[in-house]
Amino acid sequence: MAIKKNTDVALPRRNKKPTLKTIAEASGMAVPTVSRALAGAPDISEATKERIRQIADDLGYIPNRAGVRLRTGRTNVISLMMSAEGEMMTQTARLLTSIGIALRDTPFHLNVTPMFPDDDPLRAARYIVDNQTADCVIFNQVQPEDPRAKFFMSRKFPFATHGRTIWSDQHSYYDFDNAAYAEMAIAKMVSRGRKNIVLVAPPLSQNYAHEMITGAKRAAESHGIKLHVAQQVHSDRFHKDLRDWTSQKLRDDVTIDGFLTASSNSTLAVVAGIEGNGCSVGTECDVVAKEGLHMLKFIRPEIIVVKEDIEATGVFLSEAAIQAINAPEQAPKQFLEVPEQFVTLDD
Repeated sequence: MAIKKNTDVALPRRNKKPTLKTIAEASGMAVPTVSRALAGAPDISEATKERIRQIADDLGYIPNRAGVRLRTGRTNVISLMMSAEGEMMTQTARLLTSIGIALRDTPFHLNVTPMFPDDDPLRAARYIVDNQTADCVIFNQVQPEDPRAKFFMSRKFPFATHGRTIWSDQHSYYDFDNAAYAEMAIAKMVSRGRKNIVLVAPPLSQNYAHEMITGAKRAAESHGIKLHVAQQVHSDRFHKDLRDWTSQKLRDDVTIDGFLTASSNSTLAVVAGIEGNGCSVGTECDVVAKEGLHMLKFIRPEIIVVKEDIEATGVFLSEAAIQAINAPEQAPKQFLEVPEQFVTLDD
């Protein structure tokens, strides 16, 4: 809902940088109250916090991070450690946007720490903690025994993950139930008469790859069909590699009639490989994908798509990070998104 401009407060002339005192004078409230309202204090009413934020916006107030750090020991910064791999940028960019929107009306700012394939993941983690450049870290591409999670827990530093570790009962996370997704996808293809399915899984270093493989194998055994888990490629490989591998796989085994994928990029590459081999998607060979971009079904209606809610992911991780900062004594916020429906053209 749009917030109306505050019209009942006489704002001072902007002849210097506005401060908390400036906002206090404009609002008629005490400086400590203004400071706590801008920090989202739970004992201050939402109406008051909204009014203070509006006045601050009207005045062009920008918190002095150095001053905040001196007063509170905090930076009011949440750092997102995200993959800089080309094949992952679409997903992580959407996650970045949703987190940024969720933090917009909070006192927290978002910094991005890009992670390259040859980076030591602990190097960035140690820098953030040792130099106190953020109050909390969010990261994805989670490994079962992720060294970043282990490090943050050892230092009692707040963090939240997009995915689960083997210690997920001890930290905040939001995850998509990839085992349920795989079972749902296999069942859908079986209902369409498919009997020989290939899974292009994520890299085995990441936890959700194991979840997806476990679910797919369980479903294949239950339905009595053949399942091949790709070994030479994974869902983060370059488009050309996946396309060429898919074409060769179909030439090697002409009975293959279904593919299960782990990302939008890998789906498009697999589709290109299928069609490059003279097969038609949706009639001779099914492809099931999951995505949060609402793009695949729009451009290729033949693809069977399961929805993954990236917007909800960003909102939840933002809330989890803020709680981990403000109320570390509370149980960590955790959520497992269970897929329930396939995307239609009307979605």
